[in-house]
Amino acid sequence: MATQKDSLEIAKLLWVIFEDMELPLLKKISKNKLLDMVAESVGEPTYRFGVNRGLVYELNGEIAGVIFGYPSAEEPIIDEPFKKVLIKNGFDPNENLFIDKETLPDEWYIDSVVVNKKFRGLGIGSALLNEMSETAKKAGYHTIGLNVDMANPKAKKLYCSLGYKKVADLVISGHQYEHMCKNLIDNLHVK
Repeated sequence: MATQKDSLEIAKLLWVIFEDMELPLLKKISKNKLLDMVAESVGEPTYRFGVNRGLVYELNGEIAGVIFGYPSAEEPIIDEPFKKVLIKNGFDPNENLFIDKETLPDEWYIDSVVVNKKFRGLGIGSALLNEMSETAKKAGYHTIGLNVDMANPKAKKLYCSLGYKKVADLVISGHQYEHMCKNLIDNLHVK
């Protein structure tokens, strides 16, 4: 589970995603300030990157990777804690990091998964994805979904190898994404 003490390290890992998505807020707030603001929000349980929504993979005392997920029905509230941090820091609360809808109805949604560059290729991403699938099952979900940038075929190959299938196309922050889902019900035991 993610912890508040890990918040700045988590924010730094997430920065890779923020840059890849070319989020507009990155042009308006300095990197260090934005990292501090995201880190501050991590302590809020309902935040999209809140400690209650994330899993951390540690290796040799370092955070090697993180994953964040939540029920799609909670998407409307996941950025409220960040809005409070924006106000606290003198910014317009309507200037959010994320503005586009990312989930499909009735799914557990994987918002973000990122592995530290020096630990890539060790199966950490797969381990985090499998653990989040278990979290979703325990919460009673039958479907888990995520978005993959069409410009990232390596990630799509990983998701396909884990049983995810394309179900829709989405545009998020001006980028083309494939929405992929995985059925969490064990088909072998369904009668």
